[in-house]
Amino acid sequence: MQFDYTRSTGPIIGRFLTELRSGKVVGVRGSDRRVIVPPAEFDPKTSEPLSECVEVSDVGTVQTWSWVAEPIPGQPFDRPFAFALIKLDGADTAILHAVDVASPADISTGMRVRARWAAERTGRIQDIAAFEPGAESVAAPASSDAATEPVTGIVTPVDFNIKHTAAPQEAEFLNALMEGRLLGARARMDGKVYFPPRGADPRDGSPTDDYVEVADTGLVTTFCIVNVPFMGQSIKPPYVAAYILLDGADIPFLHLVLGIEASEVRMGMRVEAVWKPREEWGLSIGNIDHFRPTGEPDADYDSFAHHL
Repeated sequence: MQFDYTRSTGPIIGRFLTELRSGKVVGVRGSDRRVIVPPAEFDPKTSEPLSECVEVSDVGTVQTWSWVAEPIPGQPFDRPFAFALIKLDGADTAILHAVDVASPADISTGMRVRARWAAERTGRIQDIAAFEPGAESVAAPASSDAATEPVTGIVTPVDFNIKHTAAPQEAEFLNALMEGRLLGARARMDGKVYFPPRGADPRDGSPTDDYVEVADTGLVTTFCIVNVPFMGQSIKPPYVAAYILLDGADIPFLHLVLGIEASEVRMGMRVEAVWKPREEWGLSIGNIDHFRPTGEPDADYDSFAHHL
């Protein structure tokens, strides 16, 4: 999954990032006169807004550290390094950052370190490329970024993979999807069919292991017209996301309704699944690309009112 997380910084974090871009570090003074680095927007003791920024050194002392023997994607280096809490000279709190050393033998609590500034700085914590052993500050190199306006917002790319282990009932459901079948599970209490199946009936905790095949036709119970574009959107608005009650099921599930003007979708409308080509199927409800109207008469409201 990939997306860009965009946030505004506010005056305190914005000042911190603006100074990083200039090759400087600032903190903020709290109500007890202690200097907090990175700066906090609100006082940790009184919760009052803070505003007095204080420049501190880019040299400091390792308070504690942890060795990263096998870095993972997204970390500062693709080789072993240390993460450390570093209290910069002039600060009363520690900042977490990477320390670029070759082995655990090369770092210790109490060791003096200095910032190694990135050659290109844009107003991010990565403007400090890492810390390295050293007791004397080294001036930040001139950056080609000619920005002079204060930093007011940042965009952070987020990229992660999710490895999901399916529960037994979920595995049955997903394997059925690979065969083009829709599988629900019957509740012991009253025989109602959950779709997708659950491991247990949430009402009494009894297992739901009596599987029932349901149809790929049904009706729209409630729906939402999506009018707002967003990053990564694969369908141009407006379009409809609807809760669809499949024939044979007793609980609706969410999917897309296409093949009709969004303004014409209505509660009770009969729909059918449009499956993707079989060669595109996987272990996913996404094997159904969307639902479309069947052209049948709408269901009477009273027939599905208790499913809303």
